[in-house]
Amino acid sequence: RFSADASITSALPAAGHMARHYIAFDIETAKIIEGPVGDLKSHRPLGITCAATLSSNDEEPRTWHGKRDDGTPAPQMSPEEVSELVRFLVEATSNGATILTWNGLGFDFDILAEESGMVDECKQLARDHVDMMFHVFCQLGYPIGLSKAAEGMGVPGKSSSEAQKLAPDMWAAGKYDEILEYVAQDVRATLAVGQACEERGEICWITRKGYPSCKPLADGWLTVTGALELPEPDTSWMDTPMLRTRFTDWL
Repeated sequence: RFSADASITSALPAAGHMARHYIAFDIETAKIIEGPVGDLKSHRPLGITCAATLSSNDEEPRTWHGKRDDGTPAPQMSPEEVSELVRFLVEATSNGATILTWNGLGFDFDILAEESGMVDECKQLARDHVDMMFHVFCQLGYPIGLSKAAEGMGVPGKSSSEAQKLAPDMWAAGKYDEILEYVAQDVRATLAVGQACEERGEICWITRKGYPSCKPLADGWLTVTGALELPEPDTSWMDTPMLRTRFTDWL
């Protein structure tokens, strides 16, 4: 039912340090939007073309997509195919894994809930998982991008920005391998940033002005529930500070 490209190789944590078992996760949406996108979620339902998951115990990501009767990739995943992905994530967490995303709270799990119909399960997954962008946002009062965090941490980042903008068009045009590699690289970058920050006890990123900035992660990465307990940062210097409800309102 799914294309699974996963070689199972155990990665044992360093002696004396029990590393968290992470599963990085990301989706790509299907809807082709003409003109300025603005808030992507205002164009829903968006559909899901494909997704990727990468366990910290594995060497390579697993990719997920819908299939036509002849086995070729479908235009988008059916509700049942999306539900299969949700069930995989639920089972992984029940076995002790921690789901890891970059903006999964405000985007991926919200869309996953809509496309699968498994709303309660997706809300629970969202609350219990580590959304690194949301954690950083709760500390700083503004979000940062995955590519800027990868650059700041000195790890490989996302793939081409062309695929980021044109993923729905490229999928519709049959460029399946390119988009599957793009979403796979997204989860590689997500996991690499997550692990590097945890090892160093800080997150570093490149600011809009082009210089590096770092923030300590005293207790490692917090789940969404944990990040919501952080004190609100001082955002008095901003004209229109972003509120946490922007990410949590669907919960």
